Order: sequence, then structure tokens, then C-alpha cells
Amino acid sequence: MAMTIHVDIVSAEGEIHSGSAEMVYAPGVMGELGIAPRHTPLVTQLKPGEVRVDTGKGEMDHYYVSGGILEVQPHVVTVLADTAVRAHDLDEAAAIEAKRRAEEAIANQTEEIEYTQAHAELADAMARLQTIDRLRRMKK
Repeated sequence: MAMTIHVDIVSAEGEIHSGSAEMVYAPGVMGELGIAPRHTPLVTQLKPGEVRVDTGKGEMDHYYVSGGILEVQPHVVTVLADTAVRAHDLDEAAAIEAKRRAEEAIANQTEEIEYTQAHAELADAMARLQTIDRLRRMKK
């Protein structure tokens, strides 16, 4: 029997995942993290991207987070996300539109605050589209 770690993924809207996993992959601000059971304790910031939960038996659950905090304890991984969505529930048309609006705002910048917000929105839209693309390639 493989060792497992308990994983909770929660956002302001509520809990989106709670269960055991053999491995968890998350988009840390310094790069992607791979967390196995008995991992060293860690707290880090997450950037927008895909959280993958390897539940074992060849099954992988995919979630999109818009950022947040990752807390790792030897037997528990907690993702406290700003926004969390099951990856298959992402709306590609909405992400494409958000990307277009953010790029337009960057091109027409008027204030530093708007420019910074537009870059954050662009990063979020691009991460959503990359998650959608990764799922699409996996299904082929």
C-alpha cells in the first residue's frame, strides 16, 4: 500500500477538495512544487495556475487556483486559494475575453495602479488558458 497525504483545497467560496493523495503538485511563486507524504513543513505563496492531486491508481485531479497560500505538514497539505475551480469547469471563452481586456488595458495604460492590475489579470487569464490546454492535451 502506498503512503498517502491528506489534501484540502479551500477558497472563500468553500471547500473544493478533501481527500488522500500520493502526491500533490502546486504552482509556487518560485516554481512548481511537488509534495509527497512526510514532506518537510512549508508555507509558501501560490501564483495562478494548476494544482494537481495524484490520488493513486493512475488518477489525477486537476484544479485551477488564482493564487493563495500552500501549507505543508508531514501528513496534511492545505491549499488556501483566493479562487479555486475544478479545472474541467473553467470557461475558455471567458478566459480568452479576460486576456483580451487585460492586454488592451496594458496597451492603453494611464496609471501605474491600472497597469499593475492589468498585469495581474493577464497572468490569471493566461494561467486559466494553460490549465485548459493541458487538460485538452491529456485527453488526446
